[in-house]
Amino acid sequence: MSKLRLRFAKKGKAVYISHLDLMRTMQRVFLRAGYPLKYSEGFNPHAQISILLPLSVGCSSSCELMDFQLTADAELKEMPEKLSAAMPEGIEALEVYEAERKVKELKWLDISGRFEYDERPLEEMAEALREFFSAESIVIEKKTKRGMGQADIAPAIRAISFEAGEGCVALRAVISAQEPTLNPEHLVSALRQKAEGIAPDFAEFERLEIFDENMEIFR
Repeated sequence: MSKLRLRFAKKGKAVYISHLDLMRTMQRVFLRAGYPLKYSEGFNPHAQISILLPLSVGCSSSCELMDFQLTADAELKEMPEKLSAAMPEGIEALEVYEAERKVKELKWLDISGRFEYDERPLEEMAEALREFFSAESIVIEKKTKRGMGQADIAPAIRAISFEAGEGCVALRAVISAQEPTLNPEHLVSALRQKAEGIAPDFAEFERLEIFDENMEIFR
């Protein structure tokens, strides 16, 4: 059977499931739902599944994508309901379809977030955040494959806005998903490194949608 792609949501308590645990969970889900995953050959066979953009622990998402293959034909329209019934609380299958677009075409992430402050005025924080992230260059220390290094995250931010809301400053942004990859947590790291006075006491993020280079929805 051709390569298939699952779009699923990961929210609530499920945000604390790590990437590796999620991969194991998904294998059990397909088994319980009666869909036989295709395995690799050799001495150490493993299920041929791949999550396109592994999600950081604590971050929720409405648009996670996972590629997989089955050893038998299946009715794709029925799969989301059957998979969801076998999934743990917080994970929901939204859509299954044949994967036609290549992962390298995936480029931008639409995200939302909450920046919470215990005592500081939210209107002032929102204005200061807008000013900080309007800079042409924001160089921070970040972890790389070779250790710690410097990176300018400004080019990886296509759009960003902050609005004072009920109990928080609401964030909405479009950031680079890959080449380079910008983790939303890097936005908080930038504040803690460069402008600690406006760094939030607590922050949380959610992925809303995935786009290609031309801001067309990626599926």
